[in-house]
Amino acid sequence: MAKMFYENDCNVEVLNGKKVAIIGYGSQGHAHALNLHESGVDVRVGLYEGSKSWNKAAEAGLKVMTAAQAAEEADVIMILINDEKQVALYEESIKPNLKAGKYLAFAHGFNIHYGQIVPPSDVNVFMIAPKGPGHTVRSQYQEGKGVPCLIAVYQDVTGNTYDIGLAYAAGVGGARAGVLETTFKEETETDLFGEQAVLCGGVTELMKAGFEVLVEAGYDPESAYFECVHEMKLIVDMINQGGFEYMRYSISDTAEYGDYTVGSRIITQETRNEMRKVLKEIQEGTFAKNWLVENKVNRPYFKAKRRIEAEHPVEVVGKKLRGMMSWLKK
Repeated sequence: MAKMFYENDCNVEVLNGKKVAIIGYGSQGHAHALNLHESGVDVRVGLYEGSKSWNKAAEAGLKVMTAAQAAEEADVIMILINDEKQVALYEESIKPNLKAGKYLAFAHGFNIHYGQIVPPSDVNVFMIAPKGPGHTVRSQYQEGKGVPCLIAVYQDVTGNTYDIGLAYAAGVGGARAGVLETTFKEETETDLFGEQAVLCGGVTELMKAGFEVLVEAGYDPESAYFECVHEMKLIVDMINQGGFEYMRYSISDTAEYGDYTVGSRIITQETRNEMRKVLKEIQEGTFAKNWLVENKVNRPYFKAKRRIEAEHPVEVVGKKLRGMMSWLKK
């Protein structure tokens, strides 16, 4: 079983005297920078000239400079911009400023695992990946709690990269919840698989299919939306709180019986075999290659799919119904 670290296994003071650069100030970037800053770490934010986030970061009381200046100054450089933008930024602003013994850090293993970024052999490389969106990483920290993190070390030149990584995890609040040991390979492949086959691709397609089948059979789109999309959150929240058992305890016996008798008719052996194919494409680098090519040609498929999906009847009905739900955060 993978090892788990907590606050008593981590020492934020290991970062004393070290300068940390957070490259990017988006969802994760702002959370890492502010949490580390409030944990007493010497933080600077690296952005491109003219970035919309420049003033935001400065107004939050953080030092702001270009990515190249931040990388030059820092001992620990955490890259928190989109996967597909990292390579160009790395080549231009980070690589020329990497000196032996510095620490290069990531929150996702994609570019290291697929060889898009090949760090010099005299630089330490680690990953701290919070298992939650940036705003949750920030809000949990402010409440004195934390979001669990993954830790992985890819290159350990100086012999203390684990300690630096654990200190970083504690600084962003992750050690309050737990820091799980993994590898760049495992994090990258499981993360991509989860997104594609279950969390995003699988779940949205399942909800959309349920909506379409009901509407096709003559039921009101509004009823179909409530049953197949809106109520998903109620079920997932219960699973999140206490697993499948708690969810099944909370729903009616009729719903529980339907769960046992129908679930495996929807997710069939054929579905599982397709999932295995998806995993193989991730492991062999086929998905990564396709995504990198898609970005090189200005994302035609991606943009077309985004537009088509936004126009689907489930989105049109959902937008109308959500407008009536005063309790939803706008």
